Amino acid sequence: MIQPTVSTPISVEDQARAAEILGRVRRMEVRTNRLVDDALAGGYASVFKGRGMDFDRVRNYVPGDDVRTIDWNVTARTGEPHIKLFTEERELTILLMIDVSASADFGSVADSKRELAAEAAGVLAASAIRNRDKVGLILFSDDVELYIPPGKGRMHIMRLIRETLFFQPGRHGTDIAHALDFANRVMHRKAVIFLVSDFCLGAPFDERLNHLRRKLQLTNRRHDLIAVSVTDPREQSLPNIGRICLEDAESGQVVELDTGSAKVRDAYAKQSRQRRELTASRIRSLGVDLLECINGQNWLPELMGFFQKRRHRAG
Repeated sequence: MIQPTVSTPISVEDQARAAEILGRVRRMEVRTNRLVDDALAGGYASVFKGRGMDFDRVRNYVPGDDVRTIDWNVTARTGEPHIKLFTEERELTILLMIDVSASADFGSVADSKRELAAEAAGVLAASAIRNRDKVGLILFSDDVELYIPPGKGRMHIMRLIRETLFFQPGRHGTDIAHALDFANRVMHRKAVIFLVSDFCLGAPFDERLNHLRRKLQLTNRRHDLIAVSVTDPREQSLPNIGRICLEDAESGQVVELDTGSAKVRDAYAKQSRQRRELTASRIRSLGVDLLECINGQNWLPELMGFFQKRRHRAG
């Protein structure tokens, strides 16, 4: 069930943590000013697909004009052919979809994957605000936990970041497909959607991935969908520390592994790599862009490369 869009109460310690994250976002905003000015503020429509066209005015038909733009009402009223002129809509709507399932709270470095997601979302939202675009937020687990309609202004952005960091979800699982269905229902006009998740789909993995693929394809037809994958180094490889118990944060399943065995570590790394590669290839095969961010590593080059590729492709 969707929670009402009220501010989440946080403790003094959490407020300090929020201030730290917001400070980091502001520093990143300063560091990415050139990127924002060049790739977004200076030519946002060349990076993202426009939502559509706004009617501007009519004028007399000139030989060579597209006959499909003839305004038949004005033509009939005046007795002379007129065509409609349009201008591209400049304002975009950005929707941040953030996975807040239990697995998002994991982190083997200073930050959790959820904090990494909040940081990335903060930079994207700040970039959108600089272009006077609207930004909305969906927090989801295996249900839609919170929806904040698109809005403008720095205070609005700070609220989005705050909720991304500290909202307490009522459920633990992950259902990206359900969240995409919700987004398609509430976003009546074309939007740029950033889907931020660790893409831990659970079992049966192949079946869930195929189901997700269909939903991604549908959403990308209606909107401009960009997937942002956030992972942690410990999800890719295990250290040699002997016998350990690993608990799935979403299902509660506990598995005991002997990390002292090179065979066990290699099998873990292989399975993790195969799932990441399969997920990435399935997403990209739909024409959906995918950014891959690793916790504890500088993800800004990935973001900058993404915008450069988009501009190159659009140009």
